[in-house]
Amino acid sequence: MESLSETTWDVLISGTGLQQSLLALALSRSGKKVLHVDKNGFYGGPDAAFSLQEAEEWVKAVESDSSPSSLFSDVSITSTPRPEQASRSGGSAKLASSRSYCLSLSPQLIYNRSALLPILVSSKVFRQLEFQAVGSWWVYYPLQAVPDVASSSIVDYGETEQHQGPEEQPSKRRRGELKKVPNGREDIFTDPTIDLKSKRSLMKFLRFVTDYENQPDVWESWASNPFSEFLASQFNFPPSLQTPVLALTMTLDAPDRTTTGFALPRIARHLRSIGVFGPGFGAVIPKWGGGAEVAQVACRAGAVGGGVYMLGNNVEVVNQGSENGTHTSEGDQGGGRDGPVEVQLRSGDKIKTKWIVGSECDFPALKVSSGSSRELSSTKSISVVSSPLLPLFPTIAEGAPPAAGAIVVFPPGSLSVGPEDTPAGGIPPVYLIVHSSSTGECPDGQFLWKGVLYASVSAEARQGHSLLDQAIEKLLESVEDNIPPEVLYQIRYTQALASPLPDDASKESENPPATLGAIRNILLFPSPSPGLVFDDSILERVKSFWRMIVDEGRGEGDGEDFMVFEDREGLGMDLSDDE
Repeated sequence: MESLSETTWDVLISGTGLQQSLLALALSRSGKKVLHVDKNGFYGGPDAAFSLQEAEEWVKAVESDSSPSSLFSDVSITSTPRPEQASRSGGSAKLASSRSYCLSLSPQLIYNRSALLPILVSSKVFRQLEFQAVGSWWVYYPLQAVPDVASSSIVDYGETEQHQGPEEQPSKRRRGELKKVPNGREDIFTDPTIDLKSKRSLMKFLRFVTDYENQPDVWESWASNPFSEFLASQFNFPPSLQTPVLALTMTLDAPDRTTTGFALPRIARHLRSIGVFGPGFGAVIPKWGGGAEVAQVACRAGAVGGGVYMLGNNVEVVNQGSENGTHTSEGDQGGGRDGPVEVQLRSGDKIKTKWIVGSECDFPALKVSSGSSRELSSTKSISVVSSPLLPLFPTIAEGAPPAAGAIVVFPPGSLSVGPEDTPAGGIPPVYLIVHSSSTGECPDGQFLWKGVLYASVSAEARQGHSLLDQAIEKLLESVEDNIPPEVLYQIRYTQALASPLPDDASKESENPPATLGAIRNILLFPSPSPGLVFDDSILERVKSFWRMIVDEGRGEGDGEDFMVFEDREGLGMDLSDDE
């Protein structure tokens, strides 16, 4: 077998995030020689999933990473229950072993109409994946704001007032409720808490949104206006009716910044996805770590296709024969057509490759830029809690699979925010993606049942963690009537929000965005989106780069054979982290 330096590689891919892993798979099965490296000692990059010990190692690595291309900051881990929690539970609630957990940096849900699922089927890698249903959407309302238009609550969420005798426990005060978002026409018709006028408005909107593309006269003049204004004007939605509809957009933006043109396709996607793979649910999550598992499976299949994988390695120097090893002509789209370039890896190996692919954060030693900015950030946390949170997972529908995921939305106004903590642009919603133990992300079994909460808000760290802490506390004290579940373990971090590339840079064209960096022959993906839903535009970029490399820089061909593979043996092989 030829050594690394003796081989002229068609492509060197840096980073094993989802974008790069799918591209490596596509190229390896297209007969290209692929060398796939990652600066980290684990697969997945920003889409990775960790055991508890691996999470601690990741936090230390982020803390020591001072490069401006780093996506993560303000990281910390808390694993000791508060003293009052320990006393209430009698110390019985505790964490299981480190390997019992698989906590994901990419818990995005995948809608059943997503373009990713057909690709996983045509590439045959779906056989190595297991998907589970996302069930209900819930909206939290403070007691004074509980509307009559949302579906009935699952329990009396929050603390409830009770008249008690002198020897009974002190009274409790209810602070809020969770209301289930109607899941379609049947839910609306059968819900006794929705008045007739609201039912008519909702039904009118549902008929419109499932066919909104063919009714431009209704919405195009409102495309740049806040979606809430459109709902109020065109469908007579009061604010209380707007909230559950806005929850379906899965946007981290404040309502005033959520435009009609942004919201309509996302709500239509939600509704059109229901029933595709079974009654009552419209989205799925991959078991064993979300997007991390998809990336890992793609890497396994890429290795079967001939790709070579090296962890703990990255690009240090690119030498193209010029004086400083760089090429600054923005108009040069030559790329791999000009012959291979020499690359030195961190390991000291010098290799030759025609193309180099990655994202900004995968090249810490090089001054490259994808052209996207990072002016905003998303504050996130991953919490292991001492309860399976079963009330959040009611039966979806007759004949539907059991739900393993649920969405809980805390709209603006449901959490306390001081004037000094109000984020620029308005108060954003807080989203909690709740995963049950059946996802494989936490222990399952008697006395071990746990749940995992993935919390997100578009705000700076101090503001964001204040909102996330409130949301988690309100949810946990709502789920159980007696002793609220406790947070046993929590990872906190801030993730940079990369602004999207221009529309013409993310769509296929005669000249795809092949040289977005300053170094010739480098194809740069934008930083991955920290959004709550898988972004289908990722696949457009992957396909664009695949065409560019397969067609030797011309970017020609119709791409009909993209990710369409015949069955091959070995897709179940293990890809260990030291391979």
